[in-house]
Amino acid sequence: MPSRTIAAPCPPPALPKPAELTLFGLCIANAVYLAVALFQGTWLVGPDGFPIATDFVNVWAGGKQALSGNTAAAYDPALHKAAEALALGRDFDGSYPWAYPPTFFFAAAPLALLPLSVAHVVWIAVTFAAFAAAMAGIMQGRLGLAFACAFPAIVANATVGQNGFLTAALIGGMLVCLDSRPVVAGILLGLLSYKPHFGVLIPLVLLAGGYWRALMAAAATTLLLIAAATLAFGFGAWEGFIEALRHASHATLSEGLADFAKLQSLFGLTRLLGGSETVAFALQWTLAGATALLLCILWRSRAPFNLKAAGLAVGVLLAPPYLFMYDVVTLAVAMAFLFREMQVSGPRPGEMATLGTALLLVLIFPVVKLPVGFIAAMIVTVLIARRALTSWMPRLRGA
Repeated sequence: MPSRTIAAPCPPPALPKPAELTLFGLCIANAVYLAVALFQGTWLVGPDGFPIATDFVNVWAGGKQALSGNTAAAYDPALHKAAEALALGRDFDGSYPWAYPPTFFFAAAPLALLPLSVAHVVWIAVTFAAFAAAMAGIMQGRLGLAFACAFPAIVANATVGQNGFLTAALIGGMLVCLDSRPVVAGILLGLLSYKPHFGVLIPLVLLAGGYWRALMAAAATTLLLIAAATLAFGFGAWEGFIEALRHASHATLSEGLADFAKLQSLFGLTRLLGGSETVAFALQWTLAGATALLLCILWRSRAPFNLKAAGLAVGVLLAPPYLFMYDVVTLAVAMAFLFREMQVSGPRPGEMATLGTALLLVLIFPVVKLPVGFIAAMIVTVLIARRALTSWMPRLRGA
């Protein structure tokens, strides 16, 4: 049977003074950036008074199509682009294709009842509150809230109105509840099914860890969502989703229409450095397989739960080739669990400085053309692996 380790209660959290000042500075920087962007007309509403074209118009237009009973149109690139242009009140360059499963219409439709810019703010506020609550649950209160506000990737998510906050909230909340409330954890995992490429690694690892109740709750939640979406939107919506997923994957990963520098994955880094698609996929799937194997070993071991949780949170970022900076918000969950383990067993030399380096890499994303989020995730992975290996060493020597 897998070895179960219950997360140890944390002592009152404390940070070295330089780390406190860094968090405070990042909070101020994030707030100032958003305020300046709003004032200059580069966020929410442009200088011409029209809403700015961002990823969120995709969600709002999809919700509008769901309300009109025409969900199949959301999966048609031309019809969906027309709906987005209508939402903005003008045409725009590029497009934001709808590639979500039909279950995500349940989130998009209520937002479409509001004006576009108002809906954008509501979406960001509600999902950020959920993310901040998950971080507070991990880091025991105000420190978690401060870290949520300071994490640099939140700006990338807030400005385009993406779902990084929701993803991080579901993963963080699932891990917080896993031992004490496994059914709640499973429900949160089931809700994460709106991101199918995140839904492969986590169940596999929980299976290795023996979390059967959570897995059954996740399966039941997912099936209920699928059934509800099928009843509400019909089988045609699922056919459209499969075709849209194929099209989005080809456009992003094969044609590079989204810019390989924006992909925060080993695949994106390989293509950016000139590697072929075949080589990039080979390296990415090798990394994904190694990540899955090592996480299963970790979750069957007697390593501290905080390390297991941190490893899983960063592992979901390493495995898929399709990953953007707004997804890197989940790296905050991994860092929070790693910090919680520092509170239990004490920090190791260089750990805080190394975490600072990872934060700096995420911070400089707007001014560099590199998958810095992937590099930051690898740095956090090294810190987790070092602690895990250290915890195993005495047992290896005994054996």
